[in-house]
Amino acid sequence: MQLPSTTDSRIAEFAKLTEHKGDVASLQHHLKEVIEGDVFKGSHRSGQFLQYIIDQAIAGHFDSLKERVIGMELFGRSASYDTGDDAIVRVTASDVRKRLLQHYGRYGATSEYRISLPSGSYIPEITRLPRGEAGSLDGAQAHGEIGHVHRDSLVPNQEILPGTTVIEVSALPHLDAARPMRLATYRWFFFGILILAINLALWGVFWNRPSPVETQRASPLPWSAFFGSSHAIELITSDPNISDIQGITGSEVSLSDYANHKYIPVPNKLTPEQDYFCRSILRGDNSAGVDTPIVAKVAALAQANSKSVDVRTARSIQITDLKSDNNFIFLGSPRSDPWFSLFSDQLDFRFVFDKSSGSEFIRNFHPRPNEQPQYVPTAPGWATGDSYAILALVRNPDQSGHVLLLAGANGEGTAAAGKFATDLPRLSTELRKCGIAPSDPIRHFEMLLHLNTMAGTPNNIDLVACHILPDAPAR
Repeated sequence: MQLPSTTDSRIAEFAKLTEHKGDVASLQHHLKEVIEGDVFKGSHRSGQFLQYIIDQAIAGHFDSLKERVIGMELFGRSASYDTGDDAIVRVTASDVRKRLLQHYGRYGATSEYRISLPSGSYIPEITRLPRGEAGSLDGAQAHGEIGHVHRDSLVPNQEILPGTTVIEVSALPHLDAARPMRLATYRWFFFGILILAINLALWGVFWNRPSPVETQRASPLPWSAFFGSSHAIELITSDPNISDIQGITGSEVSLSDYANHKYIPVPNKLTPEQDYFCRSILRGDNSAGVDTPIVAKVAALAQANSKSVDVRTARSIQITDLKSDNNFIFLGSPRSDPWFSLFSDQLDFRFVFDKSSGSEFIRNFHPRPNEQPQYVPTAPGWATGDSYAILALVRNPDQSGHVLLLAGANGEGTAAAGKFATDLPRLSTELRKCGIAPSDPIRHFEMLLHLNTMAGTPNNIDLVACHILPDAPAR
């Protein structure tokens, strides 16, 4: 049976909606509430994106809802820009989908409309429910009849934790009390999905539940240092907007300027269009999409060890925040998180930006036998090829806390570093090969990882090199 959420169906729904000015006004009012609400207020770019695709759909301009056209009209890209290299439309669309889920998770009980953006498309889907039915549907969610998770406990862009099943209301048939025959048509489909969701949820619970042996086993570094400490754990997400600004201006943002909130280098040398774009994307304080699953996995590890994680964005912290004995986790390379530079001098493997190629590579400042002096990725972000990443546990200078660095030469590399660091059995095995056992005292180290990338996904993550770093005398 073909679901009513195909492209033709969504276009037909908008055509029907625009027949009545009152319906259009009602939808636009709802859209305004969504964009100005708590979930979207942290991302001006995602709010603009959602406003744009709804406006174009209401106007019937469905040909404008294509990646290249959106990139040109909304983000000012040239007509010849490479959508394979520049993923701003795809990344923003993904962020919008997550924020819509969060919004309706909080306010769905009072929403007459539900807006969704089906994966693989830029044509939105509108589900309209009478307020009474919307409330009853959310009541069913609250009583466990439909799997749903409130996601306020992590960060604005967090992902659902493994083992949790979510059914989007927008993916279900329209529940229209005035059309009992239509409801009956989808009854078996609805119950089939419901049974599948329950089974998947139960499978996830039992599959992901650690055994008593696993929960009692000591975590490997760096987690043993973090979870065994009485000090707080702070996770700092990257700043993809800063990376975009450096790409547009051709100039790097130094740590000094970043710490002093000077985010646009050489502003007097920019064209009006460049200046406008830079200032527009700075209105929101976003995290990279690849940071979300890392945050979720780290939070799950912390919870299993009765610890919590304070998640902050790179732009929200100051140098004084680091002058503490807390333990920190930084996501992203110096290009997307200038704070990384504070710890680079402790590393043998350091990121270097190559202006000719417009990308980062990793230089080995102290090559050992069979190691290369530099490691150059063959794939930029969202492309196919090889890339590299760094996982490092280092000191926080002049403090007693520790710092975990998870960074890649592109987004896929950072995702790979996060995946590697949270795979405790494999991490423990690789650390033993480096000469670090779980029972050893805290030792600082760095790992160089190689990965294959394909369409934004890291695969075949391998350890290339491991260096144990010299430690200063314990405080």
